[in-house]
Amino acid sequence: MIAYDGSPNADRAIRYAGQFLRAETAFVVTAWQPGGMSPTRLSTLSGGMQPFIDTRLEAGVDHALESEAETINCKGVDLAKSVGLSARGSLVEVESTVWGALVAAADALDVDLLVTGTRGASGLRALLHSSVAERVLKHCHRPVFIVPAQCEKQPPVTL
Repeated sequence: MIAYDGSPNADRAIRYAGQFLRAETAFVVTAWQPGGMSPTRLSTLSGGMQPFIDTRLEAGVDHALESEAETINCKGVDLAKSVGLSARGSLVEVESTVWGALVAAADALDVDLLVTGTRGASGLRALLHSSVAERVLKHCHRPVFIVPAQCEKQPPVTL
């Protein structure tokens, strides 16, 4: 399973997976978060404020977010196929954390390995925001292959 968010670091992880892995099927998984789960919405609700929400508007936002995730996922599947992997796409809805959704997807798909890239945060940013890759590594009960952001060299393209 390859965690994919459309970033250059996720692209790099797919390229490395294509170089080193020979899987029957590679699941490219994109986690998406409904608009109702956004930090702004959750902080409003936790503060006791219950604004009137037009559920039609919220459903439209969720549909747009899911559609965007589908587009990102298709890009990842295409990239995985271009590096020689037999790839299938999948979306997973985030219910609490992105890392939790990815670990749950790996369990549901019963994959042999979870591949992810890192954003390469350092300093204060890394201190304030723990990495999804770090959390996946700590909580996943399967092997994890992490391609660091500092890995500047792209793997050679082989066909």
